[in-house]
Amino acid sequence: MNDASASRMEAACSLLAESERRFLLYQLVEHRDANLEDVVTGIAAWELDVRPAEIDKETRQRVYVSLVHNHLPRLADYDIIEYDLRSGDIVLTDGFEEIKPLLEQFKQTEAEPEIRELPSL
Repeated sequence: MNDASASRMEAACSLLAESERRFLLYQLVEHRDANLEDVVTGIAAWELDVRPAEIDKETRQRVYVSLVHNHLPRLADYDIIEYDLRSGDIVLTDGFEEIKPLLEQFKQTEAEPEIRELPSL
């Protein structure tokens, strides 16, 4: 494996090491796009193992800030997603195909059974 390939693999593993990024990508896989508001709700519900209606304002805000200031920019920097904060639109890019097999492996080891039972990516 050359240095560039090793570096891309390390970057992919680092990106997928964060559960919020994986949960975001799991949500995007089904439709290839999503709205930030829906993603925030979905991630908060997964993290707390509650129904979306049970998520409080502070939790939504924490997840939103984490996505906007950390996870979305990192995924966009590696050309895995594109996003528009004004509209809230998030879409997968062709760069996702590079990490898709690795994400599938992560999915099989997730603690939440509902994630492991999602259809194959």
